[in-house]
Amino acid sequence: MTGKILLRGGTVLTLGAKTPNHALADVLIEDDRVAEVGPGLRARDAEVVDATDTIVMPGFVDTHRHAWRSLFRNLGERGTSTDAPVSMEALFEHFGPEEVYAATLISLLGAVEAGITTVVDWADLPLDDASADAALQAHADAGLRTVLVPARHRTGRPDATRELLARLAGAAGPSTTVALGSELGGTDADRVAGDRALAREVGAPLHVHLGSQTPGAIAALGKRVALGGDVTLVHCFELDEADLTAIASAGASVSLAPSSEMAGGRGSPPIQELVDRGIRPGLGTDDERVAPGDLFAQMRATISLQHATVFDRKLAGKAGLPRLMSTRDVIRFATAEGARVAGLGGVTGSIEPGKQADLVVLRTDRPNIFPINDPIGAVVWGMDTSNVDRVFAAGRVLLREGVLQADVARARGAAIAAHERVAAAAGLVVGATPGGAR
Repeated sequence: MTGKILLRGGTVLTLGAKTPNHALADVLIEDDRVAEVGPGLRARDAEVVDATDTIVMPGFVDTHRHAWRSLFRNLGERGTSTDAPVSMEALFEHFGPEEVYAATLISLLGAVEAGITTVVDWADLPLDDASADAALQAHADAGLRTVLVPARHRTGRPDATRELLARLAGAAGPSTTVALGSELGGTDADRVAGDRALAREVGAPLHVHLGSQTPGAIAALGKRVALGGDVTLVHCFELDEADLTAIASAGASVSLAPSSEMAGGRGSPPIQELVDRGIRPGLGTDDERVAPGDLFAQMRATISLQHATVFDRKLAGKAGLPRLMSTRDVIRFATAEGARVAGLGGVTGSIEPGKQADLVVLRTDRPNIFPINDPIGAVVWGMDTSNVDRVFAAGRVLLREGVLQADVARARGAAIAAHERVAAAAGLVVGATPGGAR
């Protein structure tokens, strides 16, 4: 229980389907929910937060992140080249419960600091009971809203997977839900269809990680009744017309991680092809080895790529050009649409009475953004993590005046120790430049 908090006098971007944005308004939080939105609100016994010179908006929703990989974040080309010194497949065998906890916690705290209030954590490493408990503890300690997605190809036999999902769902806290992860490579639609049936059996959504699948593979899933509103497709590449039609007709969701996808050699995500068919994606950070861990960067990558696609078609003399994506489109990809993609559309993603109070307060008085000519344009084009002033998840303050309300020293120490253990066990030398200098 958090009591009452009144955010007074900010620019409020509700981003709700039925609620307007406000140039100047208040937001009343009661316990874990949004109680009222509007100008001149009064609330007895509420803690009043002066939101002058800020934008109050829904927290960002990161629809795809491998939190455990954060121990080797920011490697750049050293994490993607053919002779990369850090292969995730070679590392996870050195991850025990302590390493899983430390990596997951530091990644999620970084997300909070970036204004992210919901993370879909794709845990594509073997999770025994102890490691699964460690991941859930990190989710609880970070304090934000999460979806934990154990990868099916790491969970063993179907009966073991059922047991794991049931165990995780029973042990998860109120802000964490559990989904099942599947991988689609080549034309292996039968295996994914089996994973979807298993997920539905235990009442869990399915997140399908697309790899080197061939065109038509997603359409094959549709023919096997393996697509639907409870399925999220991650990294949509090599799609043909049949695939796009299958996604749209089935109402499946799509998560894109444009920075990671392009830096990791997957190519440009098919943003225009998706929006042409009314498929509105959520955005994710994916892999912090090669991509920034915030959604400011993902919004800019998405809108810039779409604009470049339109301009390329114009320069080629093509007719019937699509409209340029607006900042209002892309900010919803990072919030309301992201919540829907994460399976939490009725819970978070907008500031509406009755929804969970997952909010971010962004400073507009900093030199990097002042003066504000358009609030949404300012968030999408100009802001970065330095503008994040306060973060609330379920009404709980996770960041206050830019400072995490967590034991950061303990989390940092655990991450450093875990990083050193894994690197030593794997025989890696990290921290040096490609030329050997530090």
